[in-house]
Amino acid sequence: MSKITEKLCDLKAAGRKGLIIYLTAGYPDYHVTFETVKALATAGADIIELGLPFSDPMADGPIIQQAATQALAAGATTGKLLELTAHIRREASIPLAVMTYYNPVLQYGAERFAADFAQAGVSGLIIPDVPLEEASAVEPACLKTGLDLIRFLAPTTTPARLKDIYRQASGFLYCISSTGVTGVRQIDYQQLAPLLAAVRRETDLPLAIGFGIGSPAAACQAAQHADAVIVGSAVMERLMQDGVEAAAEFTHSLRQALDRECGC
Repeated sequence: MSKITEKLCDLKAAGRKGLIIYLTAGYPDYHVTFETVKALATAGADIIELGLPFSDPMADGPIIQQAATQALAAGATTGKLLELTAHIRREASIPLAVMTYYNPVLQYGAERFAADFAQAGVSGLIIPDVPLEEASAVEPACLKTGLDLIRFLAPTTTPARLKDIYRQASGFLYCISSTGVTGVRQIDYQQLAPLLAAVRRETDLPLAIGFGIGSPAAACQAAQHADAVIVGSAVMERLMQDGVEAAAEFTHSLRQALDRECGC
């Protein structure tokens, strides 16, 4: 069992919901990212998803696109993210996942990418533009190094496709709350209930809902249907506007709300 799955299963056994926070690595620089990871871990984040800045991010909304653009302009690279993850792992035990797109992995080399990041202490890999049919481009390298290749579900996912997805899934299942890109929006999380109920009948792998969660109330609504929530744009917006402390305070408010919802 990976560190990611172990963490989420331990939380579930304790009657708690997982809180996964996304950060654009290298915004505004790697020192700030490092300090933010430590602050968010203290504030109650359970897993950190580090985004590798990319010039053509098909799944990212305007806030994360802006952060990635500024990080790239400041010199963000795959190699620097690798150094950052190793630095984090020496200082903190929080599980880490890397979110990227296929092009940087291809340029770096899939086997080398998986091996280097696994050695640096990363537990999972999230690649939105690698569909199930193309997973063979990276899956063997992930299996060889023990990295979880996180799979996506969406409201449009068919029952037949679901079976293929969870048959190959590891870490957790990333449940996209709506079609489109990341960003805070109003979501009716109840619409996901039939999909997630169908998945739960077939797999014990933890389920995490992401895209659109922008407040403690929204996090609680989403958590009613999943084992964890993923929050990115709302945290990045606070980091970009008001700094590390504001991002940590918001994360703490999410943690408190989720624990109240669970009666913890």
